[in-house]
Amino acid sequence: MNMNEIIHAAVRRDLARFESALRGFPEGDGARARQLRRAWATVDRQLHHHHEMEDAFVWPYVRSLNVVDPTLLDAMESEHQAMAAGLGAVSSSLDDLIDEPTTARATAAADAVAETTRATVNHLDHEEREVMPIIIEREQTPEWKAVERQLRKGSPAMAGELFAWIQDGASAEVRSSLNGTVPAPVRFILSKAFGRNYHREVAPVWQT
Repeated sequence: MNMNEIIHAAVRRDLARFESALRGFPEGDGARARQLRRAWATVDRQLHHHHEMEDAFVWPYVRSLNVVDPTLLDAMESEHQAMAAGLGAVSSSLDDLIDEPTTARATAAADAVAETTRATVNHLDHEEREVMPIIIEREQTPEWKAVERQLRKGSPAMAGELFAWIQDGASAEVRSSLNGTVPAPVRFILSKAFGRNYHREVAPVWQT
């Protein structure tokens, strides 16, 4: 798995986690509602950042190759917009759950997650099927390396949260792929030092 697939795996994992947690939400548990809202903020932030980077750098790179129908990249951008709308709907439903921590509100939030999951998985599958093979064929080229440098830019806090998040509950396949992609000392420093807020505030949400 490459880094893009690893991030996609974390998205799929967390969407399933949220729907399951909301379907089993304890009536009146305001503390649990606030926990889930904090955890959702991480997914929302990381996925928005991931898509902003693709819109800014990945899709223009693929367009420049002139090897795909331009409508494919138009579809990628449109799917991002649909996902952003879904993320916003989940955020609003979780805010409602905090205001009124009932199983009815939790069910409405779970339904919003389910709808967002459908749009998100459709996009991830589409991207992995149609776009990623084009990139993988060229991943050792100077042009793609330049794109990768742009994708790696960002604050240490954002990178730390990313590595803490993708490793939390990761499958054996993801962990093995990470071992071959990012040196263990780099992952440790980013995750434990710069991702400490995730470990303190979000990881415990999935340990209850």
